[in-house]
This record gives sequence, structure tokens and C-alpha cells, in this order.
Amino acid sequence: MKVLRISHRIMLAICALLILATQIQAQSEASFYDGREITTPRGSDEGEGPFDRLILRGVTVIDGTGAPPMGPVDIVIENDRIAEIRTVGYPGLAINEDRRPSLAIDVEGRAAAVQEIDLSGHYIMPGFIDMHAHTGGVPKAPQPEYVYKLWLGHGITTSRGVGHGPMMWALEEKAKAARNEIVAPRMYTYARPGEAWDKGAVDSPEKAREWVRWAVDQEVDGQRIDGLKLGSYEPAIMEAVIDEAHQHGLGTVAHLGQMGVGRMTALDASELGLDMMTHYYGLFESMLSNYSIQDWPLDYNYQNEQHRFGGVARLWNQIDGPGSDGWNALMDRFLELGFGIDPTMTIYEASRDVMRARDAEWHDEYTLPSQWEFYQPSRAAHGSYWFDWTTEDEVAWKNFYNIWMQFLNEYKNRGGIVTTGSDSGFIYKLYGFDYIREFELLREAGFHPIEVIRSATLYGAKELNDPKGLPPDFGMIREGLKADFVVVDENPLQNLKVLYGTGTPRLNDETGEVERVGGIKYTIKDGIVYDTRQLLADVREMVRRAKMETTTSEDLQH
Repeated sequence: MKVLRISHRIMLAICALLILATQIQAQSEASFYDGREITTPRGSDEGEGPFDRLILRGVTVIDGTGAPPMGPVDIVIENDRIAEIRTVGYPGLAINEDRRPSLAIDVEGRAAAVQEIDLSGHYIMPGFIDMHAHTGGVPKAPQPEYVYKLWLGHGITTSRGVGHGPMMWALEEKAKAARNEIVAPRMYTYARPGEAWDKGAVDSPEKAREWVRWAVDQEVDGQRIDGLKLGSYEPAIMEAVIDEAHQHGLGTVAHLGQMGVGRMTALDASELGLDMMTHYYGLFESMLSNYSIQDWPLDYNYQNEQHRFGGVARLWNQIDGPGSDGWNALMDRFLELGFGIDPTMTIYEASRDVMRARDAEWHDEYTLPSQWEFYQPSRAAHGSYWFDWTTEDEVAWKNFYNIWMQFLNEYKNRGGIVTTGSDSGFIYKLYGFDYIREFELLREAGFHPIEVIRSATLYGAKELNDPKGLPPDFGMIREGLKADFVVVDENPLQNLKVLYGTGTPRLNDETGEVERVGGIKYTIKDGIVYDTRQLLADVREMVRRAKMETTTSEDLQH
């Protein structure tokens, strides 16, 4: 009689598969829309509120406008609105109980339900706004919950998708987020011309205007204009898209790719009325000195992404530099036109130090295996251009950042709008974590920490609401505005690193031990209080399960 011998490793793999099968069965009701998974509904234990009345006690406010911190104050929230902000004492002294807000009384004279959170010693800011977001890279988009919880876990209460995903899917997610049926930030949907409609290519000004009117009926918030396709859009088509969008209160933003900047620089686009640019494409090309185009290497091929991204940095010494007539003329015109810049420095940072981005401390617990695989050098995966990345490439990018940062800081100092966006999901950059990294890069550029917070809050809100002719409904801590907040138990102005989900190491001189401090404590969106530590714990569990599934699959193959 033969005895079937099964190795211990295979037995463990089989057990793991059985566990996974149970999990998959539990999720069998998950639906799909336009090729994407629909986000599962918000659970009863995910976030508390909104409340009839929520009082945040004794907190120090960084209000998002550029004003200095002030506290302690009590902030009273009624449902999803800031009802009252009252000073309740002085730092280091007992809070004056007589000045605390009284309980709300409803129309029948009964005390309304009140929830209080003692935030003595904490700092509060408006909810953060990511102005360049995607819910997953292509083609391996993770589950939406994974991305949304990383965003909320880092204080992002509003996200501008350019796009979040396929347009109709993104609009459905936007609607659910607005109703707080899913655990997700508020979403603005910017769509590419021609996306999701069945009337052919947008290849004429008339077709462009027709597309915009159709997109308005679908309730999109703005137009994201690409320069990615061969030849980009004709200038007349771009002008029609921008003009028609503005007639209907839609915002406009453009990624002016290298295939189009020969005919459409950032200056050209701003003259057509474009509201803002994202990334850097077309900026340096607006200040070229010796040629009207970049001095391309003669063996350059845009389809080779190492050429594409490596070539960008070589622009740093091909322009009229800081203080020149060309530099000042461009800045003056941008300011005159009210042109906004969403630089997304974080997404390209690996180009100047790929080892730093690849070895970021959060990858182990927070990056899905599929995402990690997508980051690896590949001729097919967008943004995975590390075929033979060299010290020379990184030095060129360091020089590029130096000039880029000087422009952004001077533009901000002269009254220009600079916002915060991440474009995470590519180039070793992870959702949430690398949005906070954008804060540090703005600080490196010369922004005061309070200016960084303003870029992440009020300035983003203005860019999203101004096209609609509306004042910001969020982005500041003001009575009457949306109850969107970021709460942290450390002073973020002293160290922006305390906003990372992993916190930051600090030596405890009393114990002699190194400990982690910081990490956002609460993200409040529409008056709903989310425990960010629980959100991030959920993400870690998703990653753990995905790694177990990957390991199990590999074991069975062997």
C-alpha cells in the first residue's frame, strides 16, 4: 500500500488557499462597472457620524488661509457643517468652561444628540486636497478601498481625478462618496475629451464643443486635456474645449506632453484660457533660450520611456534662467492670467534618487504585491523606466528640480497659485504617503510650512470652485463651511513628517528608546470622524492577504 506524502510547505499552501476561498466566497456579491470593481458599501463600524452636534474641544487651529496657529478653541459641528468656533482659553492655562458652547436645542425643545472629543494638545487643519489623483495605475488597478483608505488615512478629504478611472465608473464612485455610502474622499471628476461617448474622435472645434456639452450632462466637473497622444490636440480644438468648458462652469487642467509642446507650451495654453497646468510639461519650454524646441538628442525616441523621462531633466540649462527677462515675462503673464500650477514634484522624485523612492519604509506593509511588480523596470508598464538609470540621469534631475523649485517658490511669493497633487500609483510612489511627500518637497522649494498647508487646502478648494463661480465650500476652517478636518497630536509645522501614516522616529530621552510619534489621528469628512489608524490597519491587512495569496500561488506552481 502506497502512502501519499505531502510536504509541509504544500500543506500550508493548501490551507491558505482554503482560507482565501472562503474570503472570495464572502466577496462573491462584488459587482463591476466599466471594467472596475464597485466599492463595497461603508460598514457600520467605519467612521462615526455625522452627528447632530459634534464638539472638538481645546484644539489648536491651522486654518488653511495662511494665518498662524491659534488655540485652544472649541469647534462645533452640526451634521456636516462648522456651526461655531470659539476661543476657550490660553495655551498652558485651564480651559474656561464658561466660554464653552452650549448644547443645541431642537425645534421641540429637547437637547440634541451631542458627541464630544477632547483634543487638548492636538492640531487641526482643513482636510487636504489632492489635485492630481488616479484610483490605481494601469493596467493593474487595486481595489478602490485600498486607495481610498490610504488617501483618508493621510488626511485627503477631497480628490480631483484626472481621472480616477473610467469616466462613468468614476462618476458613480463620486456620487456614492458624496452620499457617504462608501469610505472615500469627496471626488471631482475631470474627463478627457471624447471619453465614454459614442460619437467618434474629438477632431474638430465643433466636435469639441459638442463633447463638452455632453460631458456637462453627465455631471463631470472639468476637462483634463492630454498631450499624450501623437501630435496632441490641435490648438483650435484645445481652445474650443477650454472656452466651452468655461461657459458651463467646468474647470480645465492640462498635461502638456512632449509630443505637443512644440505647438502648445504652458504659455500658449494659458493664453487660450487654461485654468492650470499639472506637472512641468510646457513650463521650461516657455523659456527656451537657444532653440524654439528642446535640444533633443538625435537618437531620442519618445516611445522609450527612459529617453522620455531622462530627456526632461536636460532642459534645466536650456532656458532663460532665474531673474532673466524670459523668466520674468513668463511669470508676469501667468500672474496676469491667474494661471494655476499643480507641480506634482513627488511623482518624479525617484528620477533624482531612485534608491530613496524604491526603499521607502512604507512599501513593506502598505504596497500591494501587484503594485510593487508594476513599479519594476519594464518596457511596457508606464513609469517603470529604470532600464539603465545612471548617476548622470539623477544629477541632471537634481539640477532640474533646483530650477523648478525656484520658479514655484517665486511664483508663490508673487501671488501665484500653487497646489498639491501626487499622481501616485506609478514610479515607486504610493497613495497617501507620497501626497505628504509633496508637502516636504514644497518646503524644500522654500515654502513656509503654513504656505504648504495653504497650498494643500484653500488653494486647491479655490481652483475647484472658482470655475463654477462659487466661493470655496471647504479648504478653510470657517463657520458655515464643510466639516472637513485633519487632526494630529503633533505640531505639523515643526515637522511635516508627523503627517505620514508611519509617523516618524523620535528618541525618548526619558526611556532611551526610539519610538514612533505622529501619524494623523482623525480624518473628518462631511462631519464623519474616521480613525486613521484603523483605516491604515485595514490597508495593512489587505496587503498581508495579497502577499499570502501571491506566496500560495507561487508555492503551488512549484
